Amino acid sequence: MLVAITGASGAQIAIKLLEILKEKGIKVELIISKIAEVIINTETEYKVSDIRKIATKNYDFDDLAAAPASGSYKFDAMVIVPCTMKTLAAIANGIADNLITRAADVAIKEKRKLILVVRESPFSAIHLENMLKLARLGVVIAPPIPSYYIKPESVEELIEHSVGRILDQLGIESNIKRWGDN
Repeated sequence: MLVAITGASGAQIAIKLLEILKEKGIKVELIISKIAEVIINTETEYKVSDIRKIATKNYDFDDLAAAPASGSYKFDAMVIVPCTMKTLAAIANGIADNLITRAADVAIKEKRKLILVVRESPFSAIHLENMLKLARLGVVIAPPIPSYYIKPESVEELIEHSVGRILDQLGIESNIKRWGDN
């Protein structure tokens, strides 16, 4: 599994996803953008080096010669969490100028699962057109929209539920509260 963190707000979602995948014994390869490093330091108590330790393998954001840049390199799925609108636009328009956008390009061309946890509000018409373009190609657009039926008592509960919904898209069991659960 390939996980990428870009510079949108919501790094906590990525960190929780990485922690849960590790708990489940799933090997994760990680790419962190330069701006994501700034956001992680701003929004969380984590050090980027600690987040990198959660992953099985790390790649440099600018390394277009890294394994995930090639279609012959196998990865089952890629999750970009959070996904900036800049990253979304680059992917939608085939601009593969860093390892995150190139790996996403590979995922699309090789028909592998690609999940974009987009973070922006409100969406502009440009954002929506880029999302539609990618959705038509089979990319999963999964903004972390709160589910209020879970009656969250903390931000952590909202994050865990968002991660559970990402895991659902990956076919990985999660213990989130579901509609109709009592």
